Amino acid sequence: MQITFLGAAQTVTGSCHLVETADKKIMVDCGMFQGPRVIRERNYEPFAVTPQSVDYLLLTHAHIDHSGQIPRLFKHGFEGRALATDASVDLLEVMLPDSGHIQEMEVERLNRKARRAGKKLFTPIYTAEDGYECVKNFERVRYNQIIALDEDISVRFVDAGHILGSSILEMWIREGGNTTKLVFTGDLGSPGKPYVHDPTIIEEADYLVIESTYGNRLHKDNDQNRSDKLAEVIKETYQKGGNLIIPAFAVERTQDLLYDINQLVLADKLPPVKVYIDSPMAVAVTEVFRRHPELFDIETSKLIMAGENPLTMPELHFSRTTDESRMLNALPGGAIILSASGMCDAGRIKHHLKHNLWRPECTVLFVGYQAPGTKGHHLLNGATSIRIHGEEVAVKADIRRIDAYSSHADQQGLLDWVSKFKNKPRRVFLVHGEPEGMKTMAGLMQEKLGLEAYAPQWQETVNLTPGAVLTTEDLLSAYQEIAVKMEIFASSAPARSELERVMKRIREINGILDKTSQAG
Repeated sequence: MQITFLGAAQTVTGSCHLVETADKKIMVDCGMFQGPRVIRERNYEPFAVTPQSVDYLLLTHAHIDHSGQIPRLFKHGFEGRALATDASVDLLEVMLPDSGHIQEMEVERLNRKARRAGKKLFTPIYTAEDGYECVKNFERVRYNQIIALDEDISVRFVDAGHILGSSILEMWIREGGNTTKLVFTGDLGSPGKPYVHDPTIIEEADYLVIESTYGNRLHKDNDQNRSDKLAEVIKETYQKGGNLIIPAFAVERTQDLLYDINQLVLADKLPPVKVYIDSPMAVAVTEVFRRHPELFDIETSKLIMAGENPLTMPELHFSRTTDESRMLNALPGGAIILSASGMCDAGRIKHHLKHNLWRPECTVLFVGYQAPGTKGHHLLNGATSIRIHGEEVAVKADIRRIDAYSSHADQQGLLDWVSKFKNKPRRVFLVHGEPEGMKTMAGLMQEKLGLEAYAPQWQETVNLTPGAVLTTEDLLSAYQEIAVKMEIFASSAPARSELERVMKRIREINGILDKTSQAG
């Protein structure tokens, strides 16, 4: 058995891992690469594995950096089984066609320039229609349901507490009489987040593939002071007479913000502002949230029962059409505009930045990760101007940031989650992080948890050895080694380290014998 890291290796985006047994290929996630051009160009390269040869596609959650290449996988010949949770499939129905549409629009813009220059025209890697079609092939699964893919491979999706429908994936593979368990965290959430439950605790695995987005960082703000900071930013911007522009990912981040704004309104802590969601996808995703109250945590369920649903609060307005979006550009102040994309590289947010960045009375508030090379990253790093739709726009608005809106567990959250394993993984693979964060996390896992953690390179293949089968002869040989050592200790003063090593070996053998006896 082997695993190949086809994405999110030494970088945050493009999650994709391929597990190969003697006769099956299992792909976990198939995400789009985002960020700097050198990373984005991977989206246009041929798949490292022939799509027709993949037997199963298992999706941890619907975020584009985990799902965005799925239409292309189908387009190039994938005919295997695709599985995801019910809510994830509902989100894919919104997100993948939107992703295809964005690519079509981007290619159309590039081709206008190419035609004028007499250059070769571009084609999108997939279209909105491709996005619609591939989702029809997904099988919907429930949390905690063990699914036998075949007689040797079983999987289970459990709640990752990251976004609606997000999953940690448990996979059991039997080879040569041995069963090996792999666990893929996908993206791991933090405890106490709105709507979603806390991440499921996993107690055993042979191999763990875990994200490390915040491997070297802690969230600076907790849930309480993030709400206080949000209220502060809203009031400051209102007093200045400007608009508050929030680039927000359409899935979860937008809904989290609505939750906090609703709580602040209920506590009478805000001035009379209006809240606009100006993103067709965010509007559609909010509708998906409304359809899945069975997935909400206790706190959110109580709010809804009390008639205080954050997804339907009176201050909330949806801008569905292009004309409704344009009307927001004429608002002088007093508005909170949530728009995608969250990294400011596509979508309607670019128009709102163009009309508000140059105004000192306005504020741009970032509430999520900004990949290197994105417009959001440039703004957070002090850019004095930024190019939008071919026009240079001065940055005069206040640029603010609140960290606690991340739907990822931070460094301590990752360590806390891994520490719950009762049977420790033989090896931990760190993915979905920047190199420096992975290096820090690997050191902490070794130091604090005694785990061997490794950050694989892009497209690196690692062999996964099944658990060794110990025969009676193996056990007798081990005891003979111990007996010889004990004779030496009887005739000389043993080194403490050698004695400790031998005693550890005795305990290991006793444990094996106990298990053998129980199994027998």
